[in-house]
Amino acid sequence: MARFDQTPTTLTISDLSHDGRGVARWPQGHPQAGKTVFVAGALPGETVLARQTARSRHFDEAQTLEVLTASPDRVVPRCPHFGTCGGCVLQHLAEDRQIAYKQQVLLDNLQRIGHVAPQQVLPPLRAEAWGYRRKGRLSVRRVEKKDKTLVGFREQDPRFVADLRECHTVIPELGLKLAALGALVDGLAARRDIPQIEFIAGDDAIALVFRHLQPLSERDRAALAAFGQEHGFAIFLQPGGVDSVHPLTDDVPLAFRLPQWDVVLEFRPLDFIQVNARLNEMMIARALDLLEVQPGERVLDLFCGLGNFTLPLARVCRDGQVVGVEGDTGLVARARHNARRNGLDNVQFHAADLAQDLAGQPWLKAGFDRLLLDPARAGAIEVLRQLPLNGLQRIVYVSCHPGSLARDAGFLVNDAGWTLRAAGVMDMFPHTAHVESIAVFDPPRRR
Repeated sequence: MARFDQTPTTLTISDLSHDGRGVARWPQGHPQAGKTVFVAGALPGETVLARQTARSRHFDEAQTLEVLTASPDRVVPRCPHFGTCGGCVLQHLAEDRQIAYKQQVLLDNLQRIGHVAPQQVLPPLRAEAWGYRRKGRLSVRRVEKKDKTLVGFREQDPRFVADLRECHTVIPELGLKLAALGALVDGLAARRDIPQIEFIAGDDAIALVFRHLQPLSERDRAALAAFGQEHGFAIFLQPGGVDSVHPLTDDVPLAFRLPQWDVVLEFRPLDFIQVNARLNEMMIARALDLLEVQPGERVLDLFCGLGNFTLPLARVCRDGQVVGVEGDTGLVARARHNARRNGLDNVQFHAADLAQDLAGQPWLKAGFDRLLLDPARAGAIEVLRQLPLNGLQRIVYVSCHPGSLARDAGFLVNDAGWTLRAAGVMDMFPHTAHVESIAVFDPPRRR
């Protein structure tokens, strides 16, 4: 790669990119004058002094060195690691402006990728902005030059692990104990053989899953057990794949409640759950409200996981039927268990890879009145192309990636004739550039 000039340059920031960086162009007199440059740590309306950090064919990258003229929306980040840790990129932007930015990202994606626009923009959903993250993965790396084992999220340069003492977006029971967790690992004989620690919290217990590449000594196991007992963590070990996870000592049940629907969902330490508990409840309530299920109707819930939407749906559709479909067989088994645990007999769960041919799936031919789907980042285009859409009265689409939602919305509107009635964002990950959203589609008018 050719070398580039790293002389600090004054830039005027015109916009914010989808990943939370300022957007500028190199000024006149610069060798790349007019070329787009993405500037970490800068906000729209600001003038900053920045140094180039990377070059590509269509754009360059830079890092803010000094803010010469600050935006009125700039705030002091709470976290001392902001600017180094890659976990949060928007802590320097006022919270109300963060959600406005995310709303615009959604609308821009719908227009640019899907060539659609909602008839109504839903008011954003917001909950706690700090101490909300109940699930995540911490990287672990022994750094000999520092004579220290680092435990944290990746830096903005993902080759490195951020040296974190604390994290204010993680639940405080763990986020304020990262230094102690790092000291624990550093004291283990296996400190070079632990690449990651996953955490997940239920209402009554917090689990830490230590991935280890070599068997642990009895001394190390005792140290982990003592740490868990001292700090109130349930310790699990993962010597191999997902199925190898097991408790270090006693198995601790993990579960969270959805009080509005009198539902309890049990889960395992590596299962997917929504990271923000309060926002999750608000999201479920909005999805059910938008779906407008009528008495006796059949509802299909795709990418249903543990039954996060399915079981509340079953609770409110007492005289109807709800069918959940999920690709992970372990999640399906636990969803069925959760249905039995909650006394719900009007719900069924099926395992199916929703990105593959579904022609042989009996549930696909059963007929449904309403569709709810909550796919992963890749979206749901494969299953949408196979669904018999004609009989559906409404589709509610929950999305964790505005680009794939926009693509799928384009298919529903421009190819299948549906109407994008409404769309809006939900701040599942405050202080990050992550955009969670929800969209409502109405069917073509029958002639």
